Amino acid sequence: MRIKDMNPKLRKRKIQTWFRAGMQLLFFILFPSMFTAAFNGVKYIFTQIGSGNRIELTSFVAVFLMLCVYTMIFGRFFCGFACAFGSFGDAMHALYVSCCRKLKKKPVSIPAKAAKKLTYMKYVILTIILILCYLGVYSSLKGTSPWDVFSMLRVGNLGLASYVTGAVVLVLIIIGMCVQERFFCRFMCPMGAVFSILPIADAFTLHRDRAGCIKGCGACEKICPCDIGLPDDGSGRISGDCFQCQKCNGICPKSNIHTGIKQLRGNELWFTGVKAAILIAICIWLGV
Repeated sequence: MRIKDMNPKLRKRKIQTWFRAGMQLLFFILFPSMFTAAFNGVKYIFTQIGSGNRIELTSFVAVFLMLCVYTMIFGRFFCGFACAFGSFGDAMHALYVSCCRKLKKKPVSIPAKAAKKLTYMKYVILTIILILCYLGVYSSLKGTSPWDVFSMLRVGNLGLASYVTGAVVLVLIIIGMCVQERFFCRFMCPMGAVFSILPIADAFTLHRDRAGCIKGCGACEKICPCDIGLPDDGSGRISGDCFQCQKCNGICPKSNIHTGIKQLRGNELWFTGVKAAILIAICIWLGV
């Protein structure tokens, strides 16, 4: 069915889906190294602390700090729209689901209870990496990083002889990306662990007008890639695990989902464009 022949609500949702995919592709092509640069900033800080050296405002530290400030204001928009690894995971999962549909097979997925427990793994991974950086031994583990391998492959560098471990881990992550939406982001991403504990401004986080919901609906929770429940209006609860993918307010039949500013749903194309433009300006300014 062509977009113009769809009913207005479905057409709007399709347009928003393709708009997000276009944004992800744009950031993937133009700014693929933001994740790596920001995480290098984290590793540099803890390596310097461990060695007793002064922490300087390097380009990596600047990228990390600016992304943290951006996330504290707009939430994890970077994760949902601009992270190359996250976008790659979305593409792998969409491809896997599409293949399953064509083969008329039910997609394999990680059980919800297991997935909930696995969300803590990213904090363990972050802690281990920070300890290794603090002890000054992380740099000696060259070849174990899957995101280094991913970065090399993205630019066509196939010299992976010393990155066998990292390549194996990347293959396992890709398998995970296929069977579980946002597998790496939810369970393994050390930067995701950092972002999820940052205080986030209430103005741009998503809330739900529970009083207007259809009894027993739960569509927003079912479509959420990280299986979180939206906070009700006035609850004051904010989840740092929200990737700002906007799927929940795209599927709500009653349009009950909005930001802390009630007149702003959060998935308006102009608002998404503004957030993307600010992030692009930051990338250009920092020379990412």
